[in-house]
Amino acid sequence: MTNSGRSHTTDDDAASVMHSVEIHPQYRGFKAVYYNPVIQVFFLGFVCFMGPGLFNALNGLGGGGQVNPTTSANANSALYATFAVAAFFAGSINNVLGSRLTLLLGTTGYSLYIGSYLAYNIHPNIGAFVIASGAYLGVSAGLLWTAQGSLMLAYPTEDQKGKFIGIFWSIFNLGGVVGAAVSLGNNFDNTVFSNGTYIGFLVLTGIGCLIPLLMANPTKMIRSDGTRVVTPRHPSWKTEFEGLWITLRTDPYIVLLFPMFFASNWFYTWQFNDYNGALFTIRARALNNLIYWLSQIVGSVSIGFLLDQRSLSRRFRAFAGWCVLIVMVFVVHIWAYFYQRGYTRDTVQDKIDIHESPYVSHLWLYIFCGLLDAMWQTTAYWFMGAMSNDPAKLANFSGFYKSLQSAGAAGIWRGDAVKLPYMNMFISTWVLLVAGLVFALPMIHMRVKETTEEMDDLYVPLPRASLSLTFPFWARELLQSCNCFLFLSSSSLGLHSPLRMFDALSAAYGHRRPSRFILSDTLLLACPRRSLTPTPVSR
Repeated sequence: MTNSGRSHTTDDDAASVMHSVEIHPQYRGFKAVYYNPVIQVFFLGFVCFMGPGLFNALNGLGGGGQVNPTTSANANSALYATFAVAAFFAGSINNVLGSRLTLLLGTTGYSLYIGSYLAYNIHPNIGAFVIASGAYLGVSAGLLWTAQGSLMLAYPTEDQKGKFIGIFWSIFNLGGVVGAAVSLGNNFDNTVFSNGTYIGFLVLTGIGCLIPLLMANPTKMIRSDGTRVVTPRHPSWKTEFEGLWITLRTDPYIVLLFPMFFASNWFYTWQFNDYNGALFTIRARALNNLIYWLSQIVGSVSIGFLLDQRSLSRRFRAFAGWCVLIVMVFVVHIWAYFYQRGYTRDTVQDKIDIHESPYVSHLWLYIFCGLLDAMWQTTAYWFMGAMSNDPAKLANFSGFYKSLQSAGAAGIWRGDAVKLPYMNMFISTWVLLVAGLVFALPMIHMRVKETTEEMDDLYVPLPRASLSLTFPFWARELLQSCNCFLFLSSSSLGLHSPLRMFDALSAAYGHRRPSRFILSDTLLLACPRRSLTPTPVSR
């Protein structure tokens, strides 16, 4: 252990950085409205209303409204491929740049993407520009959705998470509803998608880029129970990449949700291109699209209401949400199977219009597809929220979610671009959804508790040391004897010895002494598994 010549950090200083829950008085007047987490969720919802919501309205038409869906499928494949890479690290980027700037950067890709469709409608030989725009949108969307997931799960108290997710998802889906209504009005008597629709979408996405500038600083927000919204960390890039690994090491049950994440956008390809785009006229596709996104609002609010029923235990709600999903998966796909076996890519000729007799039953299936989609996404977010309350950890969860979601979507959109049989696309969707729920079940059983222990996911920023520490063998042995796991980088905590570190931590935590520490440049993770009582070390 060598001294750098500067003053040491005291035990009191180390203890003072430990997180403690404080109750703050609520704001009054305008601030009470502006800094209200519910209001900020509305802002967040409208960011996604103007960006991803309108993107969904465009995509939901099948082929982005184009007669030939191949370019759209390739653009979506490029989009989700870059999304998969960007989203994996977007949690780290979000913690460095801050949520509002990350949201702002994330909105820019939607304007470019929709503008590329307008250009393609005018100049059909620029398909490469549409694909490149899709690739850029993948990067920006990874940033947007990770920042959104972190904020949406950080704003509410534990018993409000389902409500907040439902509010957000409803507003977000209004973007799809409004966009679908605009496209229906503009294209009711058309056989191709009009330029005016693309221009309207382009203007709205431009407005959406400005909304993050109006949002409140999360550090100034107070929840309904008087606690502050915890600000995500802003440490080094190296520490953030370590944080991804630490998240997997300290919460390995998140891996059981990976199949659920992977499947969460897989079904869009069959629904949008291989069902809506394949079977219906432009007018019917636009009406289907409108009702699909309306049904998503119903689905998100209803499942959010179930997941937030305080009269039921948290574990019961988790299993109930799982049961609703498994029932919906089989209802939708057994029903859809009887339609899918009646057509292939080579046999679809006459499109179904809104006045024809088969239309109503086919529309009802599409409504149930919308309900399932909203319930799936809302429940996935609720499961993540049940595992942690820390926004930085939730940012990493959201990054994993969007990365795997996009990896799956990139593959299935490419499959559609190379014209895999419709039945293959459909069966793969059904199987993956069932597999996602089967893998999620052990996580619910083992990980969802009646409340999230604060120490289970406590990330505390620590000051950079004025002391350069190298822990000798005896210190590592002592840590191992205390059932501790220690990860140290080149900078230190500024404490003179592991014993003094234990003293400071014990003073901060009182009787709830943690028994496992994971330390890095600015990161401490403490888990209260067992008592911090050293056992004798044999020499």
